[in-house]
Amino acid sequence: MFLVTAFAGLLLFVMVLALYLKSRPILETKTLGQLFLATSWSPSRGNFGFLPFIVGTLWVTLAAVVIAVPLCLLTAVFLSEYSPRWLREFAQPPIDLLAGIPSVVYGVWGVIVVVPIIKDHLGPRFGSYTTGYSVLAGGVVLAIMIFPVIIHISLEVLAAVKFEVREVSLALGATRWQTVKHVVLRKALPGIFAAVVLGLSRAFGETMSVLMVTGNVARLPHSVFDPAYTLPALIANNYGEMLSIPLYDSALLLASLILLLVTLVFNAFSQVILARLSRRVA
Repeated sequence: MFLVTAFAGLLLFVMVLALYLKSRPILETKTLGQLFLATSWSPSRGNFGFLPFIVGTLWVTLAAVVIAVPLCLLTAVFLSEYSPRWLREFAQPPIDLLAGIPSVVYGVWGVIVVVPIIKDHLGPRFGSYTTGYSVLAGGVVLAIMIFPVIIHISLEVLAAVKFEVREVSLALGATRWQTVKHVVLRKALPGIFAAVVLGLSRAFGETMSVLMVTGNVARLPHSVFDPAYTLPALIANNYGEMLSIPLYDSALLLASLILLLVTLVFNAFSQVILARLSRRVA
């Protein structure tokens, strides 16, 4: 049992080490500045500029968080503080079920619903010509995908705030909304922040749904209506093709290493916050 547990714990470090060893050829050939600050991606010419993919990933992820956080927070507050018990018990299973839907289904839904809305309505209204395949389309699809993560953890955090705290605030003359705003949310803020970070890490590494709705154009986006190309989509689209080109496979595995490390940092940060919150509540 100890050996099995140790294997599960070491598997992550083995993955990081393997990706690093496979990425060494390009790291020994080019500097980090040449890789992360260059905008030209032309493997046949030896140009491996990751900047458009990094920026595209950040744009899509931030768009998803901006859309998801207000909706998730208001949903969690309503279910925790205002809704009757029967409604809360009825609403939670469908929300949690969203986490089990395959990402390709979200991608198809984004292509047939979100992309046309952006192309025919939102783009023209803001004076922007767009095909619909854009940062905004990826952000909307990703926002829906991270709803279950943020809402579920936020509900747990809000439920952890002691009921006596609410009673004290109400007894002092505060309204119900003032109690929620100034007492409950303030006590639960670290946990809510951890939920957002976990949702951020989930969105950062998403592949298939983003690949289908963002357009996959390797250039820097300047607005949410521009197409984007994310790191996961870069790996999914190109790995296994033209790997005879020198350093091509090493560059794609370096992109995998970047994604893994960023996701690990996000998850570790959120776990630390949740652990501190648990000790504070206890």
